Amino acid sequence: MSLRAECVRVRYGRIEVLRGVSLEVSEGTVAALIGANGAGKSTTLMALSGVLPPVSGRIVLDGIDLTGRRPEEFVQHGIVQVPEGRRVFRGLTVLENLQMGGFLRRRENLRDDIERVFALFPILADRRQQRAGTLSGGEQQMLAIGRALMARPRILLLDEPSLGLAPRMVARIFEAIDAIRSDGRGILLVEQNARLALQFADRAYVMENGTIVLEGRGKDLLDNDRVRAAYFGG
Repeated sequence: MSLRAECVRVRYGRIEVLRGVSLEVSEGTVAALIGANGAGKSTTLMALSGVLPPVSGRIVLDGIDLTGRRPEEFVQHGIVQVPEGRRVFRGLTVLENLQMGGFLRRRENLRDDIERVFALFPILADRRQQRAGTLSGGEQQMLAIGRALMARPRILLLDEPSLGLAPRMVARIFEAIDAIRSDGRGILLVEQNARLALQFADRAYVMENGTIVLEGRGKDLLDNDRVRAAYFGG
């Protein structure tokens, strides 16, 4: 099973932001998308989740053309995005946030998935009755990922999961991402820490000005002279 973007173009008004982007995310793997601010990475995730319909190109999940469908249909087909900024429901408890993540499913079927999220992020189990707005930044990121998992995604789109977090919490988030990969889900990771993303990813894409300019195995791109000059200072 895989999610593919095929020559996807997206515009904001008259400005073309994505210029023929093609990439693929397969089950049980992590694909990283790196690039400078404004390169089009978040726009790519929004296109792949149905939030920004392409003006041309296709978005295909396991042979099913999803291009132009509503965002909720993407979720129903198993494509779920965790946006940048830990957008939890701050006035709701941890448990209520997780229940909201399964809003397209029958409520009585959510209990086992909630327990799986708590097994992945034990601190959330301890905080289950605490309002999300009072959690630390790292705990809110865990909750945002856990809420997405409640929709039972086949492909998880993660936008800057380590942004603003302490190194210890970053390590915990990436341990969870590895566990999600091991569970057979595909992950497309947009990450500002390029070195960490490339070390972690099975496959990686480098984006510049709305175009994929390099692709390959994550560890191979770590040794690419162009990537080293742009992201690692030499």
